[in-house]
Order: sequence, then C-alpha cells, then structure tokens
Amino acid sequence: MSKEITSREQDYSQWYNDLVIKGGLADHSEVKGCMVIKPYGFALWEKMRDQLDKMFKDTGHVNAYFPLFIPKSFLSKEASHVAGFAKECAVVTHYRLMNDPNGGGIIVDPAAKLEEELIVRPTSETIIWNTYRDWIKSYRDLPLLINQWANVVRWEMRTRLFLRTTEFLWQEGHTAHATEQEAVAEARQMLDVYATFVEEYMAVPVIKGVKTPNERFAGAVDTYCIEALMQDGKALQAGTSHFLGQNFAKAFEVKYADKNNKMEYVWATSWGVSTRLIGGLVMAHGDDEGLILPPRIAPVQVVIVPIYKGEERKSELDAKARELAAQLKAAGISVKFDDNDNKKPGFKFAEHEMKGVPVRMAMGLRDLDNNSIEVARRDTKEKISRPMDGLVEYTGDLLVNIQQSMYQKALAYREQHITRADTLQEFEHLLDTKGGFILAHWDGTAETEEAIKDKTKATIRCIPLDTVEEEGKCIFSGKPSHQRVLFARAY
Repeated sequence: MSKEITSREQDYSQWYNDLVIKGGLADHSEVKGCMVIKPYGFALWEKMRDQLDKMFKDTGHVNAYFPLFIPKSFLSKEASHVAGFAKECAVVTHYRLMNDPNGGGIIVDPAAKLEEELIVRPTSETIIWNTYRDWIKSYRDLPLLINQWANVVRWEMRTRLFLRTTEFLWQEGHTAHATEQEAVAEARQMLDVYATFVEEYMAVPVIKGVKTPNERFAGAVDTYCIEALMQDGKALQAGTSHFLGQNFAKAFEVKYADKNNKMEYVWATSWGVSTRLIGGLVMAHGDDEGLILPPRIAPVQVVIVPIYKGEERKSELDAKARELAAQLKAAGISVKFDDNDNKKPGFKFAEHEMKGVPVRMAMGLRDLDNNSIEVARRDTKEKISRPMDGLVEYTGDLLVNIQQSMYQKALAYREQHITRADTLQEFEHLLDTKGGFILAHWDGTAETEEAIKDKTKATIRCIPLDTVEEEGKCIFSGKPSHQRVLFARAY
C-alpha cells in the first residue's frame, strides 16, 4: 500500500486531505463543495451517531423528521435568522425540466415556476416552529424534546472535506419549554452532553463557553459552545447549544395555556453537532502514518493479520485466528480477521495503520507453536509478544489504556497551548509563533472584536464558563476589562 502522506510540518492542510482520502473516510464528488462519505467514514459516523443518540434518549429526547424544503417566507419571519443564513441558502425555483425546443438540451420549464420558492434546509428552526404551533396548546404539552438526524445544505465558497462542505450530515435538537429557566437548563445540559461525548469518546479535551453577540447563532439569545484545539494550533468549534428565548415562538405564534389558563409564549432551544466532528478527530489525533482512532468509536478496534508462506498449515493458522476473533467479539470488542489472500502482510499492516485501527495482532506459525501473538498499539506503535492465555482480558484493558492515553496526550498539548497575553504585540507574536488558545482582555464591544479579527485573523472563540473576574485593559483599545476571553485562529 502506498502511503505517501504529506507530513504535518510540510503542509498541514495537505496532510489532513491525505489522511481523509487515503484513510478511506471520504472523497471529493462531482458536485462542487460536496463529498462522498465512504463506507469506512460512514461506519465511523454511525459509531458517533449511535452513541450520541443514546445520550440524547437518556436525557429524555425523542427523534422525528421534518421536511428538507422550507418555504422562503418562513425565513423572513425571524429577522436575525434570515440575515444570518441568507448568503448560504440554496433556493428551489422550479419543479420540472423539459427538452429545449431550440435544441439546447435539457432546460428548466418556464411554466413550472413555483408559486413560492423553497429553501433547501440550512437549519430547521423555522419549519419546526411552524409545526410546533399546532403541537403545543397547553402546559401539558411541555416540555417538547425532539431531535432530528438529517442533512443540511449551506452554500459554502471555500470547502474542505468534513470541516466545511456544502452538504453535510448532522443532528439538530429543537425543544420547547414553559419557562426561561427550563430552557436555559436544557441548553446547558446539552452542552454538557456534547462535552462528555467529545472528551470521553473522541478523546479530545474541550473548553465550554458562551459566544459573544457577534458570534451567536442567528436568532439566538445565547449560544453555548465547546471549543477544541487541533495539532496545528487552530481551534475547532465542536458543538453548539443555543438558548433561543422566545424569538421563534413569537415569530410563529407558538403559545400555550398555563395552569391558570393564561396564554404564554414558549421558550426554546436548539443544539447540534455534525460530521465536522470527524474532521476534528482526524486533526486532533492523526500522525504522519495515518489516522489514529480512539477505541470507543473506532469501527474496528482490533485487526488480526495472519502471516504465512504458501499453504503450509494455513488452515490451522486461520482456525486459531478465527477462534480468537470469536472470543474477542464475545467480549464486546469489534474485530476484523484480515484473511485477504491478495494482500501481503506488510501491505495489510500499512493499510490498517493508515486507517487508525487501535490494536493490530499478527500471528505466524512460530506464534502458533508458542501459543503467542504479536500485539501492536496504533497510538504509540509499541509492539509486544503476548501469550494467548488471558489475551481477551488483556485486550480489553489495552483498549481502555489507549483511550485514556490519547485523551491525556491531547490534553497535555492543549494545556501547553493556552497562553495569556496582555498587549496586542504579545498577542500577535503568540499567534504567529505558537498558536493555540490565547486568554486576553477585551473591552466587550463588537467594534473591538471585529478590529482584532481584521488585524490578526483571530476570533473570540468563547467566554469560558469557568472564567473568573479579573481587572485589566483591553489588548486593542486599552479600555477597562473585567475578564479574559479565549481567542484563537480557527477552522
């Protein structure tokens, strides 16, 4: 297998593309800005999706599905929402094609113009809240806790596989509540769910915070987020949870009768993560040999590769490997026995290393005679020979150790790349030489936030939820500041 991966030091962007494509996660499509998620990439998404879905259901949410197409008039009902998405919307204007009578091939039938144009779903708040108007009548109907797994379309000009594509897969939760306090608690709860998933399953540490007004979701009162740090020192927004107040309820006249039969507007949240998480996983853990996947979400946790020449005792070797595979599967471990005779062992080793399989086991005739097996871990590349006795229990413990080690390595990197800056000069120097998160004072104005972004390409990623008051001066304006906020250049 030809690996030929561009090194991270040489070209981080190309390195990322190499890992995504050669690791079998995705490929470019003929539709500009869209991607094909390959079976291995989709298997990874399924592992992530299934775990998140369980966590959502454990917190009382249920799944539903809403239309892909949204009447154009719906978006205009919430002014800030339409302003936030207007430039990214794909619009359906006609419903039929025809043969050009002048011989120009297939054209849009001018007689098939829609009475009202349709927006291809960029997010579903408007179509969902129009529906909730019919579903919510009384306090007995609340809270309404619904999640949707779907695809969305946002017309991006600059695209990158998984990180930013015109069409992508995601989930979007949309909930309705009787009180402001309940809605805020819901938004914070789902932020915690995301943080737990990313840290405990993806092995990526995150910082929880709230976005500045400039960076809020269009139509939200507050946007909570989790921010992760990639190996090139850039930040990645890994998930968001929005407290929507009563904005959408008022826009779509969603009211309920309280216990005193008084009509009140409901309070709302929305929250979502997407296939962008796969991009974050690649950039947080991968190396110059390929992907490194955390065991808890790896499609294949263990691969067994037989090593033999010719047919001598091959059936005996294969039988032992299959027996081991069955034992591992019975213990709840995802395992692949790679018995493809068309590939040499060295090719298989490279292939599974590229795909980031956490543990590789190799068994030859000498191992068979010694009742042993070679065990290699992908994250550290350590290899040892282990007796077969007790191997299943050892493997389970090894996978736990790999998961924890990957998190600790990413956490150590993140902690080494959180730096304080007290002047603009120091701030710019850190951005250019070290990267990472920078804690700096900001005067709280949108003008200063935009000026810093224009000058340095760094944005306020969030105001950390665990921030403490600290008197200081804004690095840009010199005006008083009462806390530090988290800056970074970002994807």
